[in-house]
Amino acid sequence: MNNIILASSSPRRIELLNQIGINPKVIKSQIEEIVRENETPEQFSMSLAFRKAYDVASKHQQGVFIGADTIVVLDNEILGKPKDEEDAFFMLKKLSNKEHYVITGFSILDLANGIKVVDYEKTKVIFNELSDERIAAYIKTQEPLDKAAAYGIQGKGALLVNKIEGCYFNVVGLPLSKLEYYLRSFFNINTL
Repeated sequence: MNNIILASSSPRRIELLNQIGINPKVIKSQIEEIVRENETPEQFSMSLAFRKAYDVASKHQQGVFIGADTIVVLDNEILGKPKDEEDAFFMLKKLSNKEHYVITGFSILDLANGIKVVDYEKTKVIFNELSDERIAAYIKTQEPLDKAAAYGIQGKGALLVNKIEGCYFNVVGLPLSKLEYYLRSFFNINTL
């Protein structure tokens, strides 16, 4: 399966694809992540995933291109990656003892054969109540600084989460089951 190109350099997405037997070529897209006023979070994540995949696919043509974008939404506000430790603290304080949603939009393109799939997965995440001391201790690990909403469920951020409803892998960065369904159904790529 060496004709699969991931339009992202996310180590988590690479690991997830490796987990299901896909060793993608990685070509990072060069598009800007701009939120448009009239888009829902679901539309934004799918639009961005498509633009990432198309940006890379349009320059290389041959292959199956996967683009993805994971966002965290709290009360209709998209929480991106924190600017610094203070921003991370502020985000985690907002998430404390609340539920939020992790949405991953994804796109799979095969331009040579005219096949395009765009979809998303949405998972509810409920946080524990976090003291200021616990938040500060988590930030000291440096783990939150490069992650949407300042936490990674696959690392020590798991300790902040009370429970989830939906796909765990979606929270990490790719909804594997749904992605594999489309790869198998539309692109004839079987991973089992």
